[in-house]
Amino acid sequence: MTQTSAGGQTTPRTKRASAWTGWVAFGGVMLVLLGLFHVVQGIVAVFDEGYYLVTASGLVVNVDYTVWGWVHVALGIVAVAAGVGVLLGNRIAGVAAVVIAALSALVNLGFVAAYPVWSMVVIALDVIVIYAIVTHGRDLRLVR
Repeated sequence: MTQTSAGGQTTPRTKRASAWTGWVAFGGVMLVLLGLFHVVQGIVAVFDEGYYLVTASGLVVNVDYTVWGWVHVALGIVAVAAGVGVLLGNRIAGVAAVVIAALSALVNLGFVAAYPVWSMVVIALDVIVIYAIVTHGRDLRLVR
């Protein structure tokens, strides 16, 4: 739509960002940080298996820490990409961000025996990211 001013020129109407647009940006930034956390956690799992509280046989899913490490690294890279996409206002990235945050929560639930406090913090952040993008995702285009 356009408005006509007294001079006869038309000016385009722009959508105003709602107060909740910040939540979407926060969700995107947190997803990027969660991705970086996953990459760091994965690198530690690959190179220093003695860092964690239990042996690999004590985990919910009984696989080697090297496998867990690569899962975390891959998930982290994808999460960073989705977070950047959310910050750029891409709707597909918003859908991917919700799926990735849910997958991140599940992965950390399986990894909770290795490092309980950290896994719970990451799960809580995943829930916040899902909330921010699902409830305020309609403002995704206004993030830019």
